[in-house]
Amino acid sequence: MTKPIQTINRYKADLREFSFLLFEQFRLADLLGQAPYEGWGTEEVKSAISECYRFAREVLGPLNVVGDMQGCKLENGNVITPQGFKDAWNRLYEAGWKAMGVPADLGGAAAPRSLQVLIEEILSGANTAFNMYPGLAYGAAEVIEHFGTPDQKKRFCEPMFGGKWGGTMCLTEPHAGTDVGSAKTTATRNADGSYSIRGTKIFISGGDHDLAENVIHLVLARVDGAPAGTKGLTLFIVPKMKIGADGSAAGPNDVTVGALEHKMGINGSATCVLNFGDTGTCIGWPVGGEEKLNQGMPQMFKMMNGARIAVGVQGVSVASAAYLNALDYAKERKQGSSITHWKDATAPRVPIIEHADVRRMLLHMKAVTEGIRALAVKLTMHQDQVYACAGKDEAKVAYHQGQVDLLVPLVKAYGSDQAFRVCEMAIQTYGGAGYTRDYPVEQYCRDAKIFSIYEGTNHIQAMDLVGRKLGQAGGANLQAFLGDIAKFVAANAGHATLGGAVKKLGAAQEAVAGTAMRLLMWFQAGQLTLVPLSANRFLEMMSELTVAWLLLDGALIAEEAKGKVQEGHPDQAFYAGKVQAALYYARNILPGVEHKAELLAEEDKSPLEISDAAFATV
Repeated sequence: MTKPIQTINRYKADLREFSFLLFEQFRLADLLGQAPYEGWGTEEVKSAISECYRFAREVLGPLNVVGDMQGCKLENGNVITPQGFKDAWNRLYEAGWKAMGVPADLGGAAAPRSLQVLIEEILSGANTAFNMYPGLAYGAAEVIEHFGTPDQKKRFCEPMFGGKWGGTMCLTEPHAGTDVGSAKTTATRNADGSYSIRGTKIFISGGDHDLAENVIHLVLARVDGAPAGTKGLTLFIVPKMKIGADGSAAGPNDVTVGALEHKMGINGSATCVLNFGDTGTCIGWPVGGEEKLNQGMPQMFKMMNGARIAVGVQGVSVASAAYLNALDYAKERKQGSSITHWKDATAPRVPIIEHADVRRMLLHMKAVTEGIRALAVKLTMHQDQVYACAGKDEAKVAYHQGQVDLLVPLVKAYGSDQAFRVCEMAIQTYGGAGYTRDYPVEQYCRDAKIFSIYEGTNHIQAMDLVGRKLGQAGGANLQAFLGDIAKFVAANAGHATLGGAVKKLGAAQEAVAGTAMRLLMWFQAGQLTLVPLSANRFLEMMSELTVAWLLLDGALIAEEAKGKVQEGHPDQAFYAGKVQAALYYARNILPGVEHKAELLAEEDKSPLEISDAAFATV
């Protein structure tokens, strides 16, 4: 008899931090109560976060280990998800958590994006693998909502937003990987205007499952005679099951699961090889109709950008859970005596949080995690402003949308890279216990590794930043970003507590501006090989600059607020923590921006100059 898996919740979140970001630092209340967020007020936002946290701890958190241990199974061509996932799916949609950001006319709550991103952090932090299924369904439905024909929107959006149907994005093929333009999946027009789809896609997250009645795949394919490369790709709506006139399943649509991938982490998420059209009967329809043929990549980028933000949120969600668990362990675990009694063998054992190196690791994790979260909320506040200003102030719309575009690769790449490192540091904080399954941080670390790989590897994010985003709007978006930081530095460099750190921010801002000009010079001079060699480093520079800015901005607010709090109130410690985290980041991480700028200026080409044979003699 199989021993049952212990189902206990280990997920933790600091809701006071969420409230600080939304209402004290980013002033969400200024947007509430008016279009397009007239249905939301401060209390509604706080209540939603609190209730979602309760749901996550009671329903999703206990299933995190279950999904990791059981994984998914392929039986008779169908994917069976871990025990409890189906019930959790139903309860998730009954509670309305995945409909928070859905427009009201499609059955949603039309919440601000800045609230939605924190709801997603809670759901993902409690159970990353599970939350991928509804997250992908949401993203696919958004694409159809944005680009689909009126009939497609009517037919697909509400069932997908409401959990009746799931959804996926299908780009990667066995021979192609990141090289999407070499896709071989084909689409042949039928007499009735539908298309016959044939091909194989790999690494498809949530590619099949038993949670919903149907799974709606968005598939990139090439219509007969279309141009080569990405310009010839069309995005097709391809259901797993054919859909009857009444919306019910009407038999298989020749979409089959070839295999399940066996992975390092996120084991509760089914990663599938999908075969389309093995028997020649797989049918799909172009998103937006036939006038949208060969526009698959621009349409898919709508979902990919949302997915990239979501991956950054996955990063902070897992990093935060790992940090908070490590913090609790450090307060409870007694080992060694205080350094002040290091020669006294009879000295009492102290909690490991009293040891200097453990405190360093904890503060590092706190600063990085809170910085990534602030970055994600900053991005979504720009999105909220885009919606709020639409039709009223197009200059503001352009500014805020430009900042969204600029920050997406930072959120995805820096958030995912640092998540893995925070989880690794959490294991180190536990010591040997962290390497065992008795504690949650080893699973967090395994789950987090995929974040830097899927939805475009982080090098792809870096190339997107330097190759596309820096030059958008003639460089105006970057200039606005750098200008915002310059104004912040000018206004706060003389602050009694934080002024020294703000001056370091000014030096880092100048380093980033100068390096951006260097990248432009390389493009203009034809020194293109230096760009991919340096893109990742530049993305790190820009991410660290942004995070330091946001942490210092929050610290200034906290420093002022701390003086107004009654002695002994918990907010005194909270605000002090915000200040110390910002100072730590500014003193220990931010100076690396200038150093990285110096390294880029060296124009080192050694990775290109070493021969293939010189790497090893085996």
